[in-house]
Amino acid sequence: MRVFIAGVMQGSNQAEGIADQGYREEITRALLARWPDLEVIDPFALHPASVEYDDLLAKETLFGMMELARGSDLVIAFAPNASMGTALEMYAAHQAGVPVVTISPMGHNWVVRSLSQRVFTDLESFLQAIRSAETPDGLV
Repeated sequence: MRVFIAGVMQGSNQAEGIADQGYREEITRALLARWPDLEVIDPFALHPASVEYDDLLAKETLFGMMELARGSDLVIAFAPNASMGTALEMYAAHQAGVPVVTISPMGHNWVVRSLSQRVFTDLESFLQAIRSAETPDGLV
C-alpha cells in the first residue's frame, strides 16, 4: 500500500521560510511501526530544498506531487492551518478516488469537509487511531 503525506510546508509564509516538518517524521515512524510494508511518500524528504527552487522547478514539483498523491492508495493531509499545496494534493487524490484522511482543527472548512473521508482534530488523535487500526484502510 502506498501512502502519501500531504502537509503544510510554506503555509502563509510570505518569505522563503518553511513550517516545522517534524510531523512528517512522526507520522511516518508511526505508520511504519504499525505496518512495516507500507510505502510512505513524503514530499519534503523528496524535495528538502524546494523553497529555493526556481519557478520552473517549483511548478514541476508542485504538479509532480499532485500526481504522486493521485497515484497513492491513501493520502494523509496535515493541515494545522491553511495550505494551498496541501489542498491541491487533497483535491487531486479526491478526483482520483483516493481516500483522504486529514489532521486539522479546521473541520468546519469546506475544503477539509468536502475532500476528507475522516478528520482528526490533532496529531495525537491520529496517532492513536494508527495504534488501534487493523489496517491502514481502518484509518478512513
